[in-house]
Amino acid sequence: MAVELKMPALSPTMEEGTLAKWLVKEGDTVKSGDILAEIETDKATMEFEAVDEGMISKIVIPEGTDGVKVGEVIALIAEEGEDASAPAPAAEKPAAEDKKQEKAPPAPEGGGEPTPHQMETGARDLVASASRGPEQPEMPEGTELVKQTVREALRDAMAEEMRADPTVFVMGEEVAQYQGAYKVTQGLLDEFGDKRVIDTPITEYGFAGVGAGAAMGGLKPIVEFMTFNFAMQAIDHIVNSAAKTNYMSGGQMRCPVVFRGPNGAAARVGAQHSQNYGPWYAAVPGLIVIAPYSAADAKGLLKAAIRSPDPVVFLENELLYGHSFEVPKLDDYVLPIGKARIAREGSDVTVLTYGRNVPMALAAAEELAGEGVDAEIIDLRSLHPYDWDAIVESVRKTNRVVCVNEDTEITNFGEHLIRRIVEELFYELHAPPKLIAGAHIPGIGLADHLERASVPQKESIKAAIAELAAHEP
Repeated sequence: MAVELKMPALSPTMEEGTLAKWLVKEGDTVKSGDILAEIETDKATMEFEAVDEGMISKIVIPEGTDGVKVGEVIALIAEEGEDASAPAPAAEKPAAEDKKQEKAPPAPEGGGEPTPHQMETGARDLVASASRGPEQPEMPEGTELVKQTVREALRDAMAEEMRADPTVFVMGEEVAQYQGAYKVTQGLLDEFGDKRVIDTPITEYGFAGVGAGAAMGGLKPIVEFMTFNFAMQAIDHIVNSAAKTNYMSGGQMRCPVVFRGPNGAAARVGAQHSQNYGPWYAAVPGLIVIAPYSAADAKGLLKAAIRSPDPVVFLENELLYGHSFEVPKLDDYVLPIGKARIAREGSDVTVLTYGRNVPMALAAAEELAGEGVDAEIIDLRSLHPYDWDAIVESVRKTNRVVCVNEDTEITNFGEHLIRRIVEELFYELHAPPKLIAGAHIPGIGLADHLERASVPQKESIKAAIAELAAHEP
């Protein structure tokens, strides 16, 4: 089988480039390190080296071609023993080409280097275009709805993707015989067998590394952590093996692995089982980070995560597993990664939140509605990429913002959002933004009253919304 040479990412912001000149021709034998082509990026002209040995069997993209997308197949190399004269298979277009093109980040004024926000936007758009499911209404009119718990929705998402794609498999502690520590993988072993639903030893570092390696080898692993607290044992593979693969290989290798499991505060399970890792992983370039609340979002976003060509950290919450929600009854319900959901429309204050803090914010908003305060609740759903456009639109409408999450107060994801809001939307604000966050303490207390004092509660969210709503411009 021929090896595909793909358009490399030669700079952090590169989304496409010009294949300026081929330095080899069809029939040439190349070895690792040979210069194959000159490629013009958004910053400079750079040389592209061979990684594999073989013979150039087909040049797919001719020299002088502009606008070649990163990841697009530009040539084929015949491996040893192959008939290089045989017609090469037609190269498939990258999935992103079949989708509506994302808007490119604006060029910096006066030329020069792009700003950090422009670089972030470019990276976010590239990830979103490559990773999300097919464009479709989230809830087409007339769609039948069925009641499902979050754990049932997650199970169905995995089962549907495993039926559709034989390269998808599940691995982790107790996922097979015991059907998952929280019964999320219930029934999968019976349907797919022990080659695709794999019980692992109690070694997070070991099976996370196996998952990352399997993804690099062409499979699509779903790696379950019994809790993301235990994933600290595997963080080297999550960050250094999985997250950096696409960039360090110049786009030549991807790592389509999903790391999923419960995250954040639970109920009286102690400090070593209750940490929220959302801001940790959102700070890692190369990782997609998803944190759903409802069963519908859990299903639609997990299906999109499994199809992503890059690694996804999928953060669930064990307190939500048994909650029931209405889920669209569709053959293939897939949601876009990086798009927020307006959980409640309002006009007075914007509340930015995710995960299990969404129902608290909704409850606080409903109580305040009786007092004449109309809060808009934005469920972020994805922390990276996040939906900056939805945030801008809401803040411009309400002119006030509260960020709510379980992250500790320092290096909080809400702090990042507030900093960016103040920097880019300062003149839209009628009051200083507020942050409702977890206490900056070594861990959540085991006692109920200590646990409640450690993380946001409905009362603290309600008080923050009311305070901002009363602030005159």
